[in-house]
Amino acid sequence: MARRVFFSFHYENDIWRANQVRNANVVVGADAAGFFDHSEYEEAKKKGDDEITRLIRSKLNGTSVTVVLIGQQTASRPYVRYEIEQSIARSNGLVGVYIHLLKDRNGYGTMSGAAPSLPSNVPFPIFTWNPDDWVTSVQRLAREIEVAGKLSDVLNDR
Repeated sequence: MARRVFFSFHYENDIWRANQVRNANVVVGADAAGFFDHSEYEEAKKKGDDEITRLIRSKLNGTSVTVVLIGQQTASRPYVRYEIEQSIARSNGLVGVYIHLLKDRNGYGTMSGAAPSLPSNVPFPIFTWNPDDWVTSVQRLAREIEVAGKLSDVLNDR
């Protein structure tokens, strides 16, 4: 079953890495599935926090899974925390993916960051994207998205 997925990540630091995951075509219609267009994000940033949170909520609409792409500073980012809170409130399934081994636009990886903290009753499987084995990473993400989506389906059917 195709899932609409929201991708949460530290935009300034990890957009290059996040785009590599998006371009792996793990989800159908990734352009419309929770990835901000750069100009949308920049325009919202100029208008302030309220506009950014409005944009986040609009991108979460219709999604059933949130994939948190974990870079070096992701866990400390206020908008990532907001995206996770909103995802939990909507009963989205959650998946974490460490992306520190993926190269940035200058060809560098980074140090692994901490995973965002979630309430203990919220399932949050996490794995590391292996740039040396794209097939396995793509298959793992697809599998984790489907498991998280099925959990979301159950929670939303209550």
